Amino acid sequence: MPFTFTVATGSVDRVAADLLAVPVGTAPAPTSPKRGSDAPARVLGPGADALDDALGGDLVAFLDEVGFEGKLGEAIAVPTGGKLRAKAALVVGVGDPAELTPDGLRRAAAAVARRASKVTSVATTLAAAATELSDADAAQAVAEGIELGAYQFLEYKRDPKPSKLAKVTLIGGGPGVRAAVARGSAIATAVRWARDLVNTPSKEKPPAEIAAEARALMRGRGVSVQVFDPAQIRQKKLGGVIGVGQGSAQTPRFLKLTYAPTGARGKPLALVGKGVVFDSGGLSLKPAGGMETMKCDMSGAAAVLAAMSALKDLGVKAKVTGYVPLVENMPSGTAIRPGDVLRIRNGKTVEVLNTDAEGRLILADALSLAVEDKPAAIVDLATLTGACVVALGDKIAGLMGNHEGWQSQVRDAADRVGERVWPLPLPPDYRRGIDSAVADIKNTGPREGGTLTAGLFLQEFVGDVPWVHLDIAGPAFLSGDDGYITKGGTGFGVRTLLELASTFAAPKD
Repeated sequence: MPFTFTVATGSVDRVAADLLAVPVGTAPAPTSPKRGSDAPARVLGPGADALDDALGGDLVAFLDEVGFEGKLGEAIAVPTGGKLRAKAALVVGVGDPAELTPDGLRRAAAAVARRASKVTSVATTLAAAATELSDADAAQAVAEGIELGAYQFLEYKRDPKPSKLAKVTLIGGGPGVRAAVARGSAIATAVRWARDLVNTPSKEKPPAEIAAEARALMRGRGVSVQVFDPAQIRQKKLGGVIGVGQGSAQTPRFLKLTYAPTGARGKPLALVGKGVVFDSGGLSLKPAGGMETMKCDMSGAAAVLAAMSALKDLGVKAKVTGYVPLVENMPSGTAIRPGDVLRIRNGKTVEVLNTDAEGRLILADALSLAVEDKPAAIVDLATLTGACVVALGDKIAGLMGNHEGWQSQVRDAADRVGERVWPLPLPPDYRRGIDSAVADIKNTGPREGGTLTAGLFLQEFVGDVPWVHLDIAGPAFLSGDDGYITKGGTGFGVRTLLELASTFAAPKD
């Protein structure tokens, strides 16, 4: 359900809402034993003083009684004493206000959204608690956190209990706050769309259906969509897409999306997303447990599509092109076999030794097409290797590339939006691990360093174009809630791509 955001000025006791959410933080502990207890002191944030007055100055005593410490993301309902226009109140912890980051604000706002699921309207001074952030940055972070924290996927619940929250009022304004709230809402809406697509069961999102949804999504958003059907895929000699998709009754598709705003100059930024709608492993069949979450193997494609849909709303001035191969990897009498050789769009041949290393095969075609269009830079996203999850866990993506400046630009964008990435090397001497005796290259290397050899494989198809690969196998799909990230599909990468496109500068040679 879409949210309605408003911005109000004035004191909290003049704003009507079902729930008033005010921040309470912690001050650093005293450094001298002469100052008494070394425990951090609570700091009543903007609006909390009005709640304290309504309670006759007993708010701190109440918080002491219930053990509320003001830690980031902590939240507790508080009586209002009937002296405020809000029907109820919520105190939310923000930690040390001087150290409150945009990501911390998102987490605190998500806590508000989850505790407010039974009311229709919330008014909050949360954005004003970040003393070191601009009004606009804080407001955008709160809007994102509210929408992402309230996310639910209830499509298949017999008795769904959706959140009732529909209206959010941010109390306190400043330059650019309304525009910042609109920006945060647009970004969160794109992330929520990606989450929905990832969480949808694979049988409901075959390649043809995702192609149709992409057309509908881009309508009126300044993005043109080309859909290549199986005949066109063969005509374009996309051997990786053909090979991976040939084992399924669901035929592949390939999407090319183009965003070219009026007045845009220079070469485009190219976004590439892996779109395996379900990955059984093919004839190199996964164990049952390994297939349980494989509806998420198109998370890279979902991120690219969602990001492309929001470019116009965010006023992105750069040209952006998207390349999304869509396949289902299934075992059958027509599936590719270990030992088969595929010819990729750029002419290179690949010996397929493991049909479960399929993502790099379809990305090879997509990267080849992207290079032919002469972009300024490329970034691809893929749930590519389990080895990356072993190395970095399920909250950090691996980052590899062939251009130091471009890698830094992508990493900086990810850091600004709170999507964690970590650089990994592409050692030239590891390249021999994917040498093939019968083809130009093989699709698997040694078990050790599997993420790196996968990156080296992709590097074979980007030529001299500045390129970054994000292995999002860990953070694309989580087993539990974490702040504003909910269990299941996370939409990881959407915010990084949008920040990257908004601030894009063509890398220097």
